Amino acid sequence: MYASSNIAQGTFQADQAAFVAALDKAHARSFHSYFTQFVLTDDEAGYIAVDEGDYGALPKAMLDRVIDTVPGKLNDEF
Repeated sequence: MYASSNIAQGTFQADQAAFVAALDKAHARSFHSYFTQFVLTDDEAGYIAVDEGDYGALPKAMLDRVIDTVPGKLNDEF
C-alpha cells in the first residue's frame, strides 16, 4: 500500500486496520455466498464490506467507491 510521508502514522495505521477488517469480513462472507463481496470506502467506518446480492447490481455511486472484490465461493452448478 502506498502512503505519503505526509500522512500521520496513527491515521495511516487506523485506516489500514479498517481496510484489513473489511477485507477479512468480505473473505469470511464469500464462503457462504454466491455473490461477489465488495470492499468500499466509507466516510464513517473507513471501509465496509457489502454483498452484491444485497443490492443487485451495485449503483454507480457505490461502484465508484470499490477498493477490492472477493468472488463468492458457493456454486450450485455441479
